Amino acid sequence: MMKRYHPILVVIHWVMLVLIVMAWTSGQFVLEHTPNSDPGKIDALRMHMTVGLIAGALLILRLFTKLRSEQPPHAKTGSALLDKAGVWAHWAFYVVILLIVASGMGTAAFTGLIEIVFQGSGAPLPENFDDVPPLGAHEFGAAILFLLVIGHVVAALYHQYWLKDGLFSRMWFGKRS
Repeated sequence: MMKRYHPILVVIHWVMLVLIVMAWTSGQFVLEHTPNSDPGKIDALRMHMTVGLIAGALLILRLFTKLRSEQPPHAKTGSALLDKAGVWAHWAFYVVILLIVASGMGTAAFTGLIEIVFQGSGAPLPENFDDVPPLGAHEFGAAILFLLVIGHVVAALYHQYWLKDGLFSRMWFGKRS
């Protein structure tokens, strides 16, 4: 029986954690509070967009690897409801992250950010992003992702310290079976 996830999945899991924290904090604490007239906003957008694109690519690689590699059985809590919630929460991560990346790309395409941020067009940023339809989905997705991450951390700590089932070892390196 498989006890650990594929090493590629382990690496992607922990790299995604760092990328999600970077993207979320840059969105919430830098982009949200930097006026579009500030020349530094373009650099902040470049970092945010690059991190988002990398996270999206890693998510696709993760999904491909997950579907093609043997997995440990789903974690058990002793509650059928919690067990199902755990499975659905993991799939929700995929859907929400894809929504965030797609809506971010939509926002960039809708506002000309690709040319401004990555191609150095010299055009100014839009006065604001208030009327950009994909941005609402992007921000909503980010809020849902934040809640999913909190739930994921709480569930992992519950498994590790309450159930004491060694769940953390599944998402770390070592012999897989």
